[in-house]
Amino acid sequence: MTAQTILPANSVVDSGFNVANSVNCGDESTRWTGANKVTSTSQQKGSWNIWLKRTVLGEQGLFKVYESANTGVEFKFDSSDQFLMREFESGSDVFNLKTSAVFRDTSAWMNILLAIDTTQGTEANRIRLYINGVEPSLATSTRPDQNTNLVRFFANGADSSNQQHEMGNNYDGATGHYLLTQILHVDGTQLANTDVGEFDEDSGIWKPIDISETTLGNNGYYLSMEDSSNFGVATGKAMTAHGFAATDSRTDTCTNNFATLNALATGLDATLSEGNLKMVSGTATTRSGTASSIGLTAGKWFAEFKITGSANGIVGIAGTTQNRTATDDDDIGNYPGRTQQGYGYLSGGSVYNDSSAVTGSFATFTTDDIIGVAVDLDGDLLYFYKNGAIQNSGTGIDISGITPHSGNWFFAVGDGSGSTASTVECNFGNPITALSSAVADGKGFGSFEFTPKSGHLALCTKNLGSNG
Repeated sequence: MTAQTILPANSVVDSGFNVANSVNCGDESTRWTGANKVTSTSQQKGSWNIWLKRTVLGEQGLFKVYESANTGVEFKFDSSDQFLMREFESGSDVFNLKTSAVFRDTSAWMNILLAIDTTQGTEANRIRLYINGVEPSLATSTRPDQNTNLVRFFANGADSSNQQHEMGNNYDGATGHYLLTQILHVDGTQLANTDVGEFDEDSGIWKPIDISETTLGNNGYYLSMEDSSNFGVATGKAMTAHGFAATDSRTDTCTNNFATLNALATGLDATLSEGNLKMVSGTATTRSGTASSIGLTAGKWFAEFKITGSANGIVGIAGTTQNRTATDDDDIGNYPGRTQQGYGYLSGGSVYNDSSAVTGSFATFTTDDIIGVAVDLDGDLLYFYKNGAIQNSGTGIDISGITPHSGNWFFAVGDGSGSTASTVECNFGNPITALSSAVADGKGFGSFEFTPKSGHLALCTKNLGSNG
């Protein structure tokens, strides 16, 4: 597979323009349909733009127009995690662009722009694909003949369900597969990359710009995801949203990236869902766990963990991201606190480090309790809360004697019992369930059930820029 560098879109700089919301497109039931109902402005010119954050890998559909098994449009990540966009007619490609690069980062946002103008004399300009502002190297590069009408993508006046745009569709039934925002379809204009984003002048990182005033054409639409009561509300043609709940609205966006659990470093039988914010462990003898996608070396940070299944969950911090195998005992992939490289608060009322209980007074907890974890890496102190009440009489655990393997500390979750499944929902400031209080951190970011410890912040890139 060809190696390629594409500038990232996981910014810790202030973009100037801020995207407020995304939506968790978590399974095959969560999708959009519709849009193409009238005569299109053009069947030769148009554009399609989206920001997304992958949460599982492998084959995943993103967009389609389905006429039949041999005729239609599909945009997807294939089984090798290469991205492809194609229109096909009676089994033959009208256009087919497939990247050489693979996309396996489940912690970062990425931008995709498809820009079409089949009237162009230069073949390479008729279909242009940009990823994070850059035209990538292509493993497959089939473009249409000059002046070709793309009758499936533009679906000229089609009113039947099998000729409408469908987004969010996932082919393999996997859960938690995307966060999506800033979806734009333009009918009649081939956009340039600079029409949807720009490179930050200091970091060179690709970032979004305001696209809300883009001329859409007859069948165009712009979905901002800001209305949690109806994710199909759009400028231009409305889309029909299917299967979403209000709690699928997220503040994790391409301008403020929140931590999730690390899908690339989980335990032997841990399953992640809800945009990688929910961990369900299995019942294997070996305990399982995982940790946050963002590691920390400085600053003061806060997260909440709700025990929603078995009460055997264990939560805390860990100091390595190595995946657990049958021959290692690293904290990630096992419960935090198993080795010296982590601390874990167990439901039985003890905090563990290196498999031994730490001196202190900690309450037991059970299903539906919310455990807060506050880590002060400037003062090397760790605090735990139960339902908003600080434990150990407010005395922090001294973690100054440990230097984590990787040089970073991570929030971590695990299974407190090898034979009993456990379920933990994680909130790094971007909750997956409705909160009764919704308290932000001291800088106004994040949303927690209980007030974070003073000076401790939600784990997101806007806070990393000043505190991490």
